[in-house]
Amino acid sequence: MTTIKEIASKSGFSAATVSRLLNNDPKLSVTTETKNKILKVANELGYWKKKKINTIKPNLALLYRVNGNEHLQDEYFAFLKQAIETVAKEESIELTVFTNIKSLISKAKDFQGFLGVGTAEITYNDLEKFHKVLPDGVFIDINPAPKLFDSVQPNLSLAIQDALDRLENKGYKDIGFIGAESFNLDGKSQRDIREITFSEYSKLKNFKSTRIFVQGVVNVDNGYKLGQLALKECNKLPDAFIISSDTLSVGVLQAFNEAGVKVPQDTAIISINNSDVAQYVFPPLSSYNIDQNTMAKIALQVLLSHINDKARPVVHLTMNTDLVIRKSFK
Repeated sequence: MTTIKEIASKSGFSAATVSRLLNNDPKLSVTTETKNKILKVANELGYWKKKKINTIKPNLALLYRVNGNEHLQDEYFAFLKQAIETVAKEESIELTVFTNIKSLISKAKDFQGFLGVGTAEITYNDLEKFHKVLPDGVFIDINPAPKLFDSVQPNLSLAIQDALDRLENKGYKDIGFIGAESFNLDGKSQRDIREITFSEYSKLKNFKSTRIFVQGVVNVDNGYKLGQLALKECNKLPDAFIISSDTLSVGVLQAFNEAGVKVPQDTAIISINNSDVAQYVFPPLSSYNIDQNTMAKIALQVLLSHINDKARPVVHLTMNTDLVIRKSFK
């Protein structure tokens, strides 16, 4: 088993300093450079391999890259950011927020790892450069670079499957899907996992027909346009719609209300995110809840495990959601 003396010898610091750091002495004052060097040597020598956890409280960064163009969508990420900060505070971990990846890259030596939320205006090339200077990181709610960093995400594919199961069990025959386009880090449009799952899983069910309406970005205006598009292209609306986010659902409801469509009598709606607005629109939305606090806790655990075990492979975890039943679907 690796000893304090061996770590002290290789790192060039006293055994007392190493011992106090590894035992998380709150009165110890050392530079980030010293802390990083001791932790690096401890990892290289396998100090934690036979220990259950690393008690060191690392300095972590939060990379927060959200567009800031849509209030309802921003609200979701703002709550997620708050959940991360709360979890870090509960664990007595220092967390520094960055909104610019280049700034974080320049200061990477000050941190042992990072948590990431959003990828607005970040390219894959940026993440490759980032990985070289700060390889220990977990993206939350998104998986932008699966070969480079860990991720923790809501299981949106399972949410769509569950919604289709519920609709089938309730006897709905015609089902529609409304969603936005998804884009990769280089700005190229790609199919969203919710749309893919709807398209593939609905083929296994006994539905009479399915309709898919996907275009644009996630905001209320686009939801309104998609609602109008569905009204225009459908002689009779599907019995129910699955909508990929509450933000889009708000716009769809506006279009349906203007057209005199009654929800859920004329068509039911199941949404995703369970944001605060879901309970205040008319009718209140049945929506899949994403437990952001739990997602933040899991992400922190995953990050600490990678800081303690550099050799382990990159992992990607998904967390189940649960449907909160309201009046848009019962």
